[in-house]
Amino acid sequence: MKSRKVASYGLFIALAFIFSYVEHLIPMPFALPGMKLGLANLVIIIAIYGIGLKEAFVLSMVRILLVGFTFRDPSTLLFSFAGGILSWVLMAVFKKSKLFSMVGVSIIGGIAHNVGQIIVAILYVKNTSLIYYLPLLMISGVVSGTLIGILGGLVIKRIKKYLI
Repeated sequence: MKSRKVASYGLFIALAFIFSYVEHLIPMPFALPGMKLGLANLVIIIAIYGIGLKEAFVLSMVRILLVGFTFRDPSTLLFSFAGGILSWVLMAVFKKSKLFSMVGVSIIGGIAHNVGQIIVAILYVKNTSLIYYLPLLMISGVVSGTLIGILGGLVIKRIKKYLI
């Protein structure tokens, strides 16, 4: 790997990690379990459009692993990986299809992340009643996905020439 590429990976991972930390500090008084802003996903959507799908997947998995062991209970890694993998898969499919803008792909990612976590939660606690959280989490995914997609588009316009 070229040193520029290694440095870029390090920068993206550090930014995603810092955004996760900042998000961890922001109180969400009316949030349901699993509901969050998704600030670190800004880095992932920028990576998807700026450096590539495979690279974004690696960044996402490394971020989930680092954040899981640093800020959360390691048992929550299963939920995060499920949401992160489903989110990445659907964002990759819809980005390649070119049917949606960056905002649309980001919204799909936000919703998919919540769906993945709910599926794991239902399997983990063996209680299908958790499905009732899904509509609220989907609304949260649409809102955060929209904001992250808009911000991602603005950032990509400004940094495109500097990306790997």
